[in-house]
Amino acid sequence: LGVLRTLSTSDDVEDRENEKGRLEEAYEKCDRDLDELIVQHYTELTTAIRTYQSITERITNSRNKIKQVKENLLSCKMLLHCKRDELRKLWIEGIEHKHVLNLLDEIENIKQVPQKLEQCMASKRYLNATDMLVSAVDSLEGPLLQVEGLSDLRLELHSKKMNLHLVLIDELHRHLYIKSTNRVGQRGKDRARLGSLVKDASPVPLMDVTNLSTPRKFLETSQFSTPGSSSMRDSSLLEIKEDTDLDPEENSTVFMGILIKGLAKLKKIPETVKAIQDRLEQELKQIVKRSTTQVADNGYQRGENISQENQPR
Repeated sequence: LGVLRTLSTSDDVEDRENEKGRLEEAYEKCDRDLDELIVQHYTELTTAIRTYQSITERITNSRNKIKQVKENLLSCKMLLHCKRDELRKLWIEGIEHKHVLNLLDEIENIKQVPQKLEQCMASKRYLNATDMLVSAVDSLEGPLLQVEGLSDLRLELHSKKMNLHLVLIDELHRHLYIKSTNRVGQRGKDRARLGSLVKDASPVPLMDVTNLSTPRKFLETSQFSTPGSSSMRDSSLLEIKEDTDLDPEENSTVFMGILIKGLAKLKKIPETVKAIQDRLEQELKQIVKRSTTQVADNGYQRGENISQENQPR
């Protein structure tokens, strides 16, 4: 602009020509200097130009990609907004299918309950049988109530549940009145046999029953600080578990605790108490009858042994 202003304000043609020549000479000098600099820094200039071109291309590509991503996001947002109800429906269907699969697995397990229940009852694993039966009946009368194909199985297991407590009560009475007295009678027979082997004519000593395990002793063991407290009794009952590796009837006290726990799970404790009260007199009479028979048999056998010892050879 300054050059143009100088040329326009100059009135003399010669001055204009001189200014023009001076400017052309300056331009030529600038071109020569630029050519020399280009020759000197050709490698750096070429590298810079290529780098700049690469950066420009990458920026252009990034802008295009960002533009495409924005367009895709807007498209996805629109599609999701349009398909929201369908996606919610598919999500609900997925939850329903998962629930159905769980129900099918539960049905498959419940179908095996009668066979497993029979095995547990045969091996006298009454607590496992009770847990299995109560759980199966609760499922059949709860989540699986509308499954018509399980109606027969539902009736069968419900009937078994209604009658299981009778088996448990019979087992409880057997251990209360029969098995406990059998141990006393067996101890008496062992002592009588030992007396006959040593040929001792002295009277057979009375049987010591202080060490025998009874239900009352089970509740009044020294491990409880307050034997009569109900909380201690409940905690003792809750700790009882079945050992699958041992004979369930090996320990009568634990076995009776298992029976009581099973009756509690069946909610048949009142019926159990009533059955024990109703059969108490009959069972005690049977104990007296069996004990009388055992005492008479032992006395007769001892008399026979003494009479044989006094016979001359």
